[in-house]
Amino acid sequence: MRGFHALFAALVLLPAGLRGSEGPGGAAAGVRVDGSGDAEAGRASCPGRCRCELDGLLLRVDCSDLELRAVPSDLSVFTSYLDLSMNNMTLISAGALSSLHFLQELRLPGNDLSFIPKGAFAGLYNLKVLMLQNNQLRSVPAEAFNNLHNLQSLRLDANHISGVPAGSFSGLRSLRHLWLDDNALTEVPAEALSELPALQAMTLALNHIRHVPDHAFSALGRLVVLHLNNNRIVSMGTNCFHGLHSLETLDLNYNQLMEFPTAIRSLRHLKELGFHSNKIQSIPDHAFTGNPSLTTVFFYDNPIQSVGRTAFQNLPELRTLSLNGAAELNEFPDLTGTRSLESLTITGARITSLPTSVCEQLPNLQLLDLSYNQIQSLPSFSACESLQKLDLHHNEVEALEENTFTGLTSLRFLDLSWNRLSTVKPNGFSALPALNRLDLSSNQLSSLPLSGLQTLTHLRLAGNGQLMELIAREDLPRVRWMELPYAFQCCAFISCDRKGGSSWEKEEAVEAAGRDAAVLSSQAEPDWEDFLMEFEDGPKPQHAVHCSPTPGPLRPCRHLLGSWMIRGGVWLMAGTSLISNSLVVLAVFFSPASLVTPTKLLIGLLALVNGLMGVWGGWLAAVDAWTFGSFWRFGAKWESSFLCHLSSFLCVFASQTGLFLLTVAALERCVASAVRSGGRSAGWPLWIRLSICLCFLLGAAITLPPLVAGNSSTSFCLPLPSVSSSLAFSVSMVLFDSLCFLLMTLAYIRFYCQSSKAAPACDEEAALTRHVAWLLFSDCLLYLPVAFLSFSSLLRLPAVGPEAAKALLLLVAPLPACVNPLLYLLFNPLAREELASLAKRTCRGVAPSKLWRRAKARGSTLDSDYDEDVEKQSCDSTQGLVAVEHLKEEEESRGAKGLHSAEAAGLHH
Repeated sequence: MRGFHALFAALVLLPAGLRGSEGPGGAAAGVRVDGSGDAEAGRASCPGRCRCELDGLLLRVDCSDLELRAVPSDLSVFTSYLDLSMNNMTLISAGALSSLHFLQELRLPGNDLSFIPKGAFAGLYNLKVLMLQNNQLRSVPAEAFNNLHNLQSLRLDANHISGVPAGSFSGLRSLRHLWLDDNALTEVPAEALSELPALQAMTLALNHIRHVPDHAFSALGRLVVLHLNNNRIVSMGTNCFHGLHSLETLDLNYNQLMEFPTAIRSLRHLKELGFHSNKIQSIPDHAFTGNPSLTTVFFYDNPIQSVGRTAFQNLPELRTLSLNGAAELNEFPDLTGTRSLESLTITGARITSLPTSVCEQLPNLQLLDLSYNQIQSLPSFSACESLQKLDLHHNEVEALEENTFTGLTSLRFLDLSWNRLSTVKPNGFSALPALNRLDLSSNQLSSLPLSGLQTLTHLRLAGNGQLMELIAREDLPRVRWMELPYAFQCCAFISCDRKGGSSWEKEEAVEAAGRDAAVLSSQAEPDWEDFLMEFEDGPKPQHAVHCSPTPGPLRPCRHLLGSWMIRGGVWLMAGTSLISNSLVVLAVFFSPASLVTPTKLLIGLLALVNGLMGVWGGWLAAVDAWTFGSFWRFGAKWESSFLCHLSSFLCVFASQTGLFLLTVAALERCVASAVRSGGRSAGWPLWIRLSICLCFLLGAAITLPPLVAGNSSTSFCLPLPSVSSSLAFSVSMVLFDSLCFLLMTLAYIRFYCQSSKAAPACDEEAALTRHVAWLLFSDCLLYLPVAFLSFSSLLRLPAVGPEAAKALLLLVAPLPACVNPLLYLLFNPLAREELASLAKRTCRGVAPSKLWRRAKARGSTLDSDYDEDVEKQSCDSTQGLVAVEHLKEEEESRGAKGLHSAEAAGLHH
């Protein structure tokens, strides 16, 4: 009778529907009608504020996200699709939808429904899809679904359902898809599910189920897909899957299974099995005996300790096997009879060797991933003719034989990075005609045979510090992406002519973009091939080959020092530093007129360490002259040489120790002034000696770590601030140096504040105080550009280009080593007196030897006696003058003492 009334209503409205669908162009199926439209038919059929669309004779109504609290009352009888999602409905009254006999899909997700009364869906005889997810339901409505005989898909996921009463699905004889995931179920609703004979796919994932009992799904003979993942399943009945004769996909991932689920042996038609991320420790023998149709097994992220020898045998349909994260697996599994396997992944295990018959067992293998194991040697893969990708990174492979990859005519991707590879036979890659991606980075290679690599498009060799040989472009004609150990090896593949800073900045931007893309790719999926594909689709540099690290001003191809201005400046500063600092050392320590006080000792030691900066500059100048025009041929050997590391040590040690000595000199001047103001003698306090020793120890402590690590990042043997580890080191040094300058400034401010209270200093002390002040001012002034360079690199500010940074490192940073001694020699009168006295003593020492040799040549005894008498008289007169000067000094000191005693006596009286 109900069917008769529906048919009658359709016949009555058919002429009107035909008239309404006709237009100038004929049919109007799919015409949208708004509830606010002007057409009379639109007002009569589409509820207010809803969006409607004609679909032939039926109407599709979208009332989603309108904050509705009830079902619209003016819905058309011919509504076939009704979307009421994302509203504020808390209840569907009985009979509210009873007139919608043509409704096929009803969407109610995203509301606040907590209860559905009996009769809420009465009259929906043609309903096929019902969506109730994302509501507040706590139980499946026991009688609400009784009359939905044509319902095929029911979504109850993302609610708070904790129980499914028996008989809840008694009327759903056509139901094929059931979603009960993301609820609060603690057990499988076996009794309720027994009333769904047509069910084909069901998900119970994201619940709190702990045990699957026997015969839980025995009435679901047509079930094809079952998801039980993300539960708390600890155990399963031996016959829990009994009756699932059609099951093809079973998902048990992310549970707490302790033992292998042997219940799967009853699933004869099972094709895809997933039980990764559990706590299964062993896979028994004949684990998959009852599953001959298996094509895919995901078993990774389990603490596998043992795998039965016959566990994966005789699976003729198996194509994908994944055992990632089997941390305790020590042996490669026996795969006899599993000849259809195409993808095998066993990572994060402890496999030390591969069986020699691995390829005979797997002739159809296309992908083999054995990364993160402990494999030390490789067998011959000659029988794996279909192999396309071989991933062996993070193992312990030491050598490649000539027959290791023989016959791999389909191999496209080979990853042997992060091994201990030191030897590759001359023809190790000669039999790989299809290879286009090769990764040998982070190994111990010192040479690389290029025979057979003419098809390569991507090559990674970074991290092989001993691989210094140059690669000719003719040996790799198709290469488009390279990552080599040294920038100089890229000079053969890219242009070294850089005009201006724009082209360099563009290439640096491209290189930075490549690094960022690599970091993002490694975070999403650590697969170098994916990164390469992304890079190919991205912007490409102007040259045909992208090679990194890119040569540039700090890693030059032709000339170490680059322009003649920098070259001349380095030569000038090296010579000036060596000569002027040597003169200061001679004047302070070897002049007879020099009395070594604490301040002069610090000035002499400062000149000594500043001279090391001149040695560094001289070595750079000599290397530039020796490799003039072809530095790229020797750059790798130079950067890794002991001489480069030693020059790096000298440069940084001289800079830091010199600053520390200057800091001690400033503090000494301040303390000496305070001592004079107290009327005490300064002398040689113990803290001066300890501070000097601490300066040298601290300078060595700061300089040695980069030298031991061997991470020189530029051809000038200096840490490059753009490298992460060197960046932290450089910034910490800049901050520490800034603290030293601040301490010196505060000490001199205190000194000048106390100068009025202190006793007048002698001329020598005043000259030394002024000299230390000049050193402080000049060194601080020259320190500012270096600090700016370091902080701009830290903040990634494009304020200084590579050319300017190079000039700053070579011309400004070593400038204090030239200015400090010149200030002492040119503006300190003590220096002139000391050098003059040293020259006189040298001349007196040289003259007798010359006269003696001359007399001996002439053979004249008389002349020799005469010269000796003259020299004796000269020495006697000089000694007399010195004695007179000493007598005068003693008289003056006695007079001063008498004066002081007289004054003291007067004060006493």
